[in-house]
Amino acid sequence: MTRSDSFAVLVDIDGAGAHPAAWRAASAPPDELLTARWITASVVAAERAGFTAVTFEDHPLPADRPGGVTARIDAVIQASFNAPLTGAIGLVPVVQVAYNEPFHVATQLASVDTASHGRAGWIAAADPDPAIAARYGRDALPAGAQDEELADVVEAVRRLWDSWEDDAVIRDTATGRYLDRDRLHYADFEGHRFSVKGPSILPRSPQGQLPVFGFVDTAGVVDTVGVADGASPADTAAEIDVALVDLIEAASGARAQDARRRVVLQLEVVLDRAGQTAAERLAALDAHAPWGASAHTRYVGDAEGLADLLEALADVVDGVRILPAVLDADLDEIGRAVLPLLRDRGVFTSPRVGDTLRTSLGLEHPTNRFVEVSR
Repeated sequence: MTRSDSFAVLVDIDGAGAHPAAWRAASAPPDELLTARWITASVVAAERAGFTAVTFEDHPLPADRPGGVTARIDAVIQASFNAPLTGAIGLVPVVQVAYNEPFHVATQLASVDTASHGRAGWIAAADPDPAIAARYGRDALPAGAQDEELADVVEAVRRLWDSWEDDAVIRDTATGRYLDRDRLHYADFEGHRFSVKGPSILPRSPQGQLPVFGFVDTAGVVDTVGVADGASPADTAAEIDVALVDLIEAASGARAQDARRRVVLQLEVVLDRAGQTAAERLAALDAHAPWGASAHTRYVGDAEGLADLLEALADVVDGVRILPAVLDADLDEIGRAVLPLLRDRGVFTSPRVGDTLRTSLGLEHPTNRFVEVSR
């Protein structure tokens, strides 16, 4: 497998970090972890370090953090707030779509893309939990219907984004026309449980189609970017090597369905920091709340070892989404000691001001599916 020409390094900035006891080691007290100041400081730090994008985790139900901060701020709102405060880094919120209105999802995300001048993406997720349905005043999905609903929402959103052609806004003062109505189209989507007529209420955003991140088991609905997990947690180099065997197979399968697809590994990270080894830091956190096994591959070690791992991964996948154990500590170590090594080795290039997220991911500007209708 050849190395990606645009290896991406994304970082998740949820709360105090991915470890359930991260709030105990954060530099801010718990009551500040939901403030705009904390979130923006994390985003700005990630941009200054040169990450490709930040991701904003989200879920309609409280987070499972015993004794810690369980509330959340809506991920799309976080991305919107930080769009004018940044200039190069991608902004990728998680959006739960099982009970969300597809029209609202499409317009909210297009607004983030417009505000950021083309740096938005989204991670499409669909938790069918009936408790979430109650919050939206909806009936719970039938058993096993979440993948079907997710596929319908993604398709409806894409159609809405295409309902305005790139040049639909003409601002013709001579004729008093703001737009060319022949370049607006009805989405005309009929799903299993909803329909969308369209068109959207917003002009097409800078990227046209925001990159859609999904998971390997929903790869059929994600035709641009896939997010893949290792087969099992890995705490040592040997275990990571074993996990990569299955990762290579998953990545190959995802690309076989669509060569344009990007495959990204989710990687939990704990690094040496301030005179403590990563193992010591992890043990101290686990003493408060054990970080149980997950589907993610986990790296525990020094910065150079992580750089070596990411360099090896660049021959297997198109990028990584890093979930730092303690956000401010591990993000700082990665930005200071890992990304510079990757840049020096020619593995990674930070986004530049003016780049769209599609550019950073090596994706072309998409063709509007309705463009031939008006020609």
